[in-house]
Amino acid sequence: MRILGIDPGFARMGWAIIDQRSKIKDQKQQGQEFKVQNYGCFVTDSKTEVSERLVKIYEKISKLIKKEKPDALSIEELFFNTNAKTAFLVGQARGVVILSASQNRIPIFIYTPLQVKIAVTGYGRAEKQQVGKMVKTILRLREIPKPDDAADALAIAITHAFSYKRLGTSV
Repeated sequence: MRILGIDPGFARMGWAIIDQRSKIKDQKQQGQEFKVQNYGCFVTDSKTEVSERLVKIYEKISKLIKKEKPDALSIEELFFNTNAKTAFLVGQARGVVILSASQNRIPIFIYTPLQVKIAVTGYGRAEKQQVGKMVKTILRLREIPKPDDAADALAIAITHAFSYKRLGTSV
């Protein structure tokens, strides 16, 4: 299964593509294998109009979907504490990602930050650095992925691979 993981953002949006396969030995499933195809971060210019930034995000996501042809999109649920304006902007950016996936008939799965941390580290209050270290370990990478938004997108994709049948909420 090819999974597109998205860490939603307006100024910076992390994305990751991983392939997940079950390891079979002696006709029994023996775990999972992962292959990182690509990851990165889309950045929009703060001096650009909001509507133009949303169009840019939509175009970049749509191009990525057409190129990578994911089987599923996993995206983090919005969580915000204090800044409602930022939350609305991130919600709009998240909406264009969901729109693009829907237009391409890709199933969408939503995970809370708690679900992602538990799936990747086993601890719901894990710090960003702990998540990054576990992403590196699980995916057998040489170093913790940078920027943090890309590491988070990888964690969200891993979460889907580990637990989509149990925890995910499909849109």
